[in-house]
Amino acid sequence: MHLSDGVLPAPTLFGGFAVAGALTGVAVRRLRTEDLPRVAVMSSALFVASLVHVRLGAFSAHFLLNGLAGLVLGLEAFLAVAVGILLQQMLFYHGGLTTLGVNACLMGIPAVLSGWGYRWGRRRLAPRLHRWWAGGMVAGAVALSAVGGAGLLMTAGREFGGVAGLLLLTHLPILLIEGALGVAVVAFLEQVKPELLP
Repeated sequence: MHLSDGVLPAPTLFGGFAVAGALTGVAVRRLRTEDLPRVAVMSSALFVASLVHVRLGAFSAHFLLNGLAGLVLGLEAFLAVAVGILLQQMLFYHGGLTTLGVNACLMGIPAVLSGWGYRWGRRRLAPRLHRWWAGGMVAGAVALSAVGGAGLLMTAGREFGGVAGLLLLTHLPILLIEGALGVAVVAFLEQVKPELLP
């Protein structure tokens, strides 16, 4: 999900950079040396996932994997998202330079919330149920990103109302696919490498 340059008003852009900078700073301070490989792998996965597009007629949307990053990394998912967004902009011109902060917040905040929600459910739900809960958290991260992006487009002006609706519509299949992927990944990791799920 990438909002382009020239769409959002300046206060929104400055606010995006302020919030993204603060959350990146907190994530970097909490980052331990042994967590670096996990953050790097998830950042790479986010970057590669953005290259896989789902077509809906004349429109397409790409995978986000921000919810899955939140499940594996927690707060450090914001750092992985920020690096992935920066690489996408620098290498493929997805989004814009002025919207880096906003785009990082659109994907990073739902990722962190997804991780926190998953940890809450894992402590309180039966093992088989919390896998489905994990899928819901992954799907919820996609939904929050799409709703946030559509909401920001609506604040940019009425002329973006149609685009905001298309943004929500094109992310429905992504939401379903990533939710199912979240269930499968959690079930797999619990059997093979449970320490990856804090």
